[in-house]
Amino acid sequence: MQRRAFLKHGGLAGVLAAGAAPAFAQGAGVKWRLTSSYPKSLDTLYGACENIAKRVGELTGGKFEIRCFAAGEIVPGLQVLDAVQNGTVEAGSTSMYYYFGKNPTFGFATALPFGLNTRMQNAWWHFGGGKEMFNDFLKQYGVTALAAGNTGGQMGGWYRKEIKTVADLKGLKMRIGGPGGVVLAKLGAVPQQIAGGDIYPALEKGTIDAAEWVGPYDDEKLGFAKVAKYYYAPGWWEGNSMTHVIVNQKQWDALPKEFQYALDCACHESDDLLVAKYDHLNPPGLRKVISEGAQLRSFSNEVLQACFNAANEVYDEFSTKFPDFKKIYEPWAKYRTELNLWFRVNEAAFDGFMARASQAPRGPAKK
Repeated sequence: MQRRAFLKHGGLAGVLAAGAAPAFAQGAGVKWRLTSSYPKSLDTLYGACENIAKRVGELTGGKFEIRCFAAGEIVPGLQVLDAVQNGTVEAGSTSMYYYFGKNPTFGFATALPFGLNTRMQNAWWHFGGGKEMFNDFLKQYGVTALAAGNTGGQMGGWYRKEIKTVADLKGLKMRIGGPGGVVLAKLGAVPQQIAGGDIYPALEKGTIDAAEWVGPYDDEKLGFAKVAKYYYAPGWWEGNSMTHVIVNQKQWDALPKEFQYALDCACHESDDLLVAKYDHLNPPGLRKVISEGAQLRSFSNEVLQACFNAANEVYDEFSTKFPDFKKIYEPWAKYRTELNLWFRVNEAAFDGFMARASQAPRGPAKK
């Protein structure tokens, strides 16, 4: 890819060092503020913001400076879109499904229940028309979005009681973001939208009965095993969870092309590195939460099938009520079908075998 070649050869900083003089190098630098939806305690999600800012500075020879602020330092974590839209800050780092209440179409950029896994999401965003369709939708909000990370497939959350049947979901007060909450509400649960830093006290006080966040590494940092011991998989509402840097459209348009390119490259690099970091950190993270008392559970087929059926009902309803959602959902659903066909033929077969083989005792090799 051109962006990878660009990074390999030193990026904009290398161009400047070589004596080339792009227009922006002759003038004053640019200073932006970026507000995040994530607390500083998460070296993964918030750390990605800091790395993007660092890389942009390196790629521009220090002429494009981005200063990062954690959730609550400028605005609360769930108000990042509003802050970018109204110009309080130039940019934000967030999960777009946090704004699902404004329009369910926001869910496509992060994850939809029973949607795409991480590689599928990247394929859709970069090559399946996702980036273009979603940014066309964002025009009404005056912002543009750059894919900037992914947590990979998420866990199914922490529960104070076991979830054995669909009936156990009735009346369950659960912290869950975006579209997954709408699906669970159809089955009698009571979804709550709560920012990351506020989840633990809500669980501890019994204000909520359950909560989903990300996966073992991040979850352990927030201490959920101390207040809700049943840890479920899979997180069917987030087979992936793509994060974005969103930029005020007027600020983006005014940014020199070279700076746009630097930010795009830094975000693309972050998108690659963040999921790799999670895959590296989650295995020991899982062992750690188990050592702290977490009890692993899997959702039954009955629960998963009921949630799948409810999700399809929700999508039909959204397609009827929201033209923006329908415009993206129809090509997205076709793309999902094609991707699942390919993954079922090869990837799923390999992954399934390796999962079984890695747990089986090794016998002597046959000659």
